[in-house]
Amino acid sequence: MRHHHHEHGHEDGHDHAHDHHHRDHTHPPHGPGHNHPHAQRAPVQWQTPHQPDGATGASSPEPDLDKVEAAFVDGFIAAPDPTSFLRLARIPFEFTAGESSLKLLRVEIDALTDVGSLTPHLGGSTFRYDPLPTNFISRRRRLRFVYFDGASLRPLSYAELRDIDR
Repeated sequence: MRHHHHEHGHEDGHDHAHDHHHRDHTHPPHGPGHNHPHAQRAPVQWQTPHQPDGATGASSPEPDLDKVEAAFVDGFIAAPDPTSFLRLARIPFEFTAGESSLKLLRVEIDALTDVGSLTPHLGGSTFRYDPLPTNFISRRRRLRFVYFDGASLRPLSYAELRDIDR
């Protein structure tokens, strides 16, 4: 049996029926080589949506960057010595990006809570507003490192800072 990779991400050589409980079962059974009608679509790149096309995968970003960022936020808030915490986390106080020399002035941690939603009406010029039910309310924190580049303030996200730092 020849092995090949396909967009589903599971290995050949075993019964696939149990892996498709989330799919619509009205499509015809998979033919040889899994050439079913929706195989022509490119695989969805949901892991790193911020990566530009053609980005080099040499140093791919951590898949758990959001977890690392959340751990940073919790630790930074609790840290008795924020300066030492920043050094430990390898956040640069000064660095050069292109022509600019950036100097860290402030770490911003915002608490965001989405409590309502907007739905555009047909035509798109007006919106319907709905308060969200409790189980749909989302809480998150936004972390920004605010640098001064000699002319203006430049807020960078954790991911942007990690990319620049390389």
